[in-house]
Amino acid sequence: MENVLETDQLGKRYGKAWALRDCSLRLPVGRVAALVGPNGAGKSTLLHLAVGLLRPDAGAVRVFGESPYNNTAILSEIGFVAQDTPLYRDFTAAELITMGSKLNRRWDTALARNRLAQLGLSPDQPVGKLSGGQRAQVALALALAKRPKLLLLDEPVASLDPLARREFLQALMGSVAETGTTVLLSSHLLADLERVCDYVIVLHSAQVQLVGAVDDLVDSHRQLIGPRHGDAPIAGVAAVVRASHTDRQSTLLVRTNGPVTDPAWTVREVTLEDLILAYLADGAAPASHAAWGVPA
Repeated sequence: MENVLETDQLGKRYGKAWALRDCSLRLPVGRVAALVGPNGAGKSTLLHLAVGLLRPDAGAVRVFGESPYNNTAILSEIGFVAQDTPLYRDFTAAELITMGSKLNRRWDTALARNRLAQLGLSPDQPVGKLSGGQRAQVALALALAKRPKLLLLDEPVASLDPLARREFLQALMGSVAETGTTVLLSSHLLADLERVCDYVIVLHSAQVQLVGAVDDLVDSHRQLIGPRHGDAPIAGVAAVVRASHTDRQSTLLVRTNGPVTDPAWTVREVTLEDLILAYLADGAAPASHAAWGVPA
């Protein structure tokens, strides 16, 4: 199977407001994907639909080719760490590991215990007395012990200090390297995502703005600096994603369909952060969807 997660015109509405609308995307197997967007963009809603906690009001979501809602066979293949890392705070880590072994058919008790030992966490201390970073690590260890084929993480490092974030991401990447688990990681921290992710999904205003492999996306976008630009086409430019102007000069972030050879333009490479911020600005350029296999 090439795609672990697929959505087709997926929509979820709360009252009259759409939290997610016309959301179509594909997440290939083996990727570590960043799910990026401002608050209210629909990131948590998408993840909750993917694990069957919500039912769609429009369209469809499929995990491993099937709907996850009330599908115990599919849900057994998914690990999920919610934004508030919910754990039974009166339980010790050892008790949570024991509970996990009773509820999951492919549970790896040794993996969970070894990860906690590597982090120097006592298995006999109630998790409610641990720091936020330590609780996040316990939640990750429990999710990984399930041996999931798909791991969904909703803002798992948002409340952590830089050292705790680094330790969490190192633990995550170490496990992914060992198991080949596909990961979808929601976060606002673009610098962290740029270090660990090879695929990106950008949501804004309840819709997909951009989706694709990081290298492909970065390679196909450029920043152009040159004379004040109007609407005239530029050879090699498929679309202008974002533009800023002074009286005499324009700075454009563009999606290319070939080399930009006009000597009037200085051409610069872009970073993943440049790209994400450009597409988030004003809900930019949904017309670009078709270029990355996402119906507009």
